[in-house]
Amino acid sequence: MARSPSTLAAAVTAALPGAEVTGARPLSADGDGRFDSAVATLSDGRELAIRVGDDDETSRELASEALALRALTAGARAILPFRVPEYVGETRIGDGRALVTDLLPGFLVDAADVPAGRGAAVSMGRAIAAVHALPASVVRGAGLTARTSDEVRTEIRQLVDRAAATGRVPARLTVRWREAVDDEELWRFESAVTLGGAQAASFLFSDDPDEGPQVTGMLGWHGLSVGDPAVDLAWLSTAPDAAADVQAAYTAASDRSPDAAIGVRARMTAELEFARWLVHGDALRRPDIVDDAARLLESLAEGLRGDDLAVIADRSEGVDSALDALGRVPESSTPPVDTSMQTDAYRPDELWLDTDETERMRGAEPVGDPEATADLTDLTESDLIPRDAQSREHATDASSSEARGASSEESADEAQRAARAALQRWTSSSSE
Repeated sequence: MARSPSTLAAAVTAALPGAEVTGARPLSADGDGRFDSAVATLSDGRELAIRVGDDDETSRELASEALALRALTAGARAILPFRVPEYVGETRIGDGRALVTDLLPGFLVDAADVPAGRGAAVSMGRAIAAVHALPASVVRGAGLTARTSDEVRTEIRQLVDRAAATGRVPARLTVRWREAVDDEELWRFESAVTLGGAQAASFLFSDDPDEGPQVTGMLGWHGLSVGDPAVDLAWLSTAPDAAADVQAAYTAASDRSPDAAIGVRARMTAELEFARWLVHGDALRRPDIVDDAARLLESLAEGLRGDDLAVIADRSEGVDSALDALGRVPESSTPPVDTSMQTDAYRPDELWLDTDETERMRGAEPVGDPEATADLTDLTESDLIPRDAQSREHATDASSSEARGASSEESADEAQRAARAALQRWTSSSSE
């Protein structure tokens, strides 16, 4: 592919007749190479993002995104406390499908860099809850996929069976996942509108002088559907510092029925990404992908204690989650994930005038309550089976935390400063 920004920008006029393009530049935070992308500047000052996919997979993704963005009517967008890219138009560049949307400004962050506490983590949890609060009619009216809890469970069972049939899944993982699929309590959830798998790169931030980094936009709507809300929390397995606060904020902001097992299903979803990669490679008859997925699965299995299979069956303490294995998997071995986005980065000096204060904040340590939700953070003390007693213990801990008074306020302020310092680091690394 590797089309120039000027070539891509010229195609904007086909998607938006009458538009006068006066400038073009690459996205400063381009994706993983799956799309050609650029920013086109119009004579009226607007900036548009254009992405082009040349193969069947990327073309389908862009088509799905276009459908989802059009499904988000003005009424649906008004419910959300952040911006969503506006659909502008579609065209073709050679054999590739091109999607044009408006450009959302903001900052992006890797999951591992999201700090705990007030600010980014809390705002992310609230943003996910807002997506899940959208009416299901938004999805169903557009003819997008809608699954019940039973259908989600059936699909996961089929995925586990297909992965196991390749003969490349460690036995302990196959048994672990099948035990979880068979647990009735795990699948008693209320379906919700989801992004179909939010990632850290789905969130755009700006800095609020009082609240710290706040989510101002969300990207990656191609998976919009009705299904298991846990899929939008699976990325927390790679955000060890912020996971507890994101999930606590999500739970507090959600007006849905309590779902004690959502964190467990989220972790299972993260683990099953390796199985999906294996099945994908097997379907394409790609030994390189199959071998890569098998290595990932072996690393995951090695991160589980030797007694994990019995632990799941006994509902007793102690299975390490995917996070431990993920930490030992070479970054170059991970399956490709699209992070192309409709955004560009602000410059740091547009937000921080007091550079001395910024430097001081960079030394702040993230502060949070690691016991707020242990489903995703206390990984060495949890398994794939939810426990009522554990939930009661977390509730007690949360109540105790509220009673800390002034000390808690000081910790929250410190966490906010750490979050803002982290945002400064993100902008320094991603700005043009």
